[in-house]
Amino acid sequence: MSKNYKWWVVFMLWFVCFFNYADRQAIFSVFPLLKQEMSLSDIQLGIVGAAFMWVYAGFGAIAGIVGDKFPRKTLIIGGLIFWSLVTIGTALSTNYVHLVICRALEGFGEAFYFPASMSLLSDYHSKETRSKAMSFHQSSVYAGTIAGGTVAGFMGQYYGWHTSFYLFGGLGVLLGVILLGFLKEPVRGQAEIEENTHVLFDLKQRNISDNIKQVFSKPIVWILVTVFVGANFVASIFLTWMPSFLYKKFNMSLSMAGLNATFYLQMASVLGVISGGFLADKLAKRYFGGRMITQSIGLLMGVPFIFLAGWTLSIPILIVALIGFGYFKGLYDANIWASLHDVVKPKNRATAVGFMNSIGWFGGGIAPIAIAYASTKYGMSASISATSVLYLIVGLLLIVGISKFMKQPKS
Repeated sequence: MSKNYKWWVVFMLWFVCFFNYADRQAIFSVFPLLKQEMSLSDIQLGIVGAAFMWVYAGFGAIAGIVGDKFPRKTLIIGGLIFWSLVTIGTALSTNYVHLVICRALEGFGEAFYFPASMSLLSDYHSKETRSKAMSFHQSSVYAGTIAGGTVAGFMGQYYGWHTSFYLFGGLGVLLGVILLGFLKEPVRGQAEIEENTHVLFDLKQRNISDNIKQVFSKPIVWILVTVFVGANFVASIFLTWMPSFLYKKFNMSLSMAGLNATFYLQMASVLGVISGGFLADKLAKRYFGGRMITQSIGLLMGVPFIFLAGWTLSIPILIVALIGFGYFKGLYDANIWASLHDVVKPKNRATAVGFMNSIGWFGGGIAPIAIAYASTKYGMSASISATSVLYLIVGLLLIVGISKFMKQPKS
């Protein structure tokens, strides 16, 4: 295996994650068509969307445990083919029940991806390149979100809502078959072994309860999970409500509201996540908490832009706010898993990602409902702006965690 293969792994997983997000995002662009064809209410459409989120969160912890017990390659490729077939099945849905079942199965299949893929990447990439690798991988999240929403909307308008699901599902199955011959399973803890730091890690597998106890035995892990819940809460609000917010407040058309709500934020996040990867790897060479420092910068610097996004009456300022929030969100996102892997053992990495992803998505699932309730009392503008306080709180919490639980400059 060539020394550059570890970057080919990033390249391959980039496309898997691209379809992970394109498949989950596509349905939101065709909600109006589904509503008309199947005579669905807004509440029913909300349940269709929530079915994915709650099942995804519910199986996240289990997926993490499985990822530390079984080959990651099998889970990644098997998950890709499974959720791609479910995506094709979504196109065959003829009623509300079919849609809910397909979205739930989609959440089940996709739940296994991140724990397995992040564990696998950490075994290919040591602390020298881990943030860069994960930040490049993370850029596929934003690309997939944009592609899923845009392609589904365009194809739905001109060729029917079913077509984009056939397209994304078919390409996902094809990719899975191709990767069977190219994606290789690394040794657990391989990166640490190659750095001669494996003596710091116990690679012996114990029972599940012991592994979970090991993951949460460090206070900094609890802090990272809490911060992730807060950051995911805010991100879910922007993804769910920003299109409707722009449509109502700025009298944009539905198509323009959808474009402006996603494009500026997601494209800025691509730049932010790449910057965050390079900055974090640089800081990690000098500080044990270098990746977390990068995350805290992203959180604290994003606060004023979140406030402006909800408060401004000017479209140009709104665009600046979305770009600013997106960029600094990317700084945080680039190191979500890399920071976690700095403080958990290689044999527990999938378990750690699974639990953190599960808890974070439960928090994110509350956000759309909470902001809808708050907006009835205080208005959507004030409610969105108020979430900047949550970003500030979790940013400061992370700073406290770094100073208290992470060692200071490396010698």
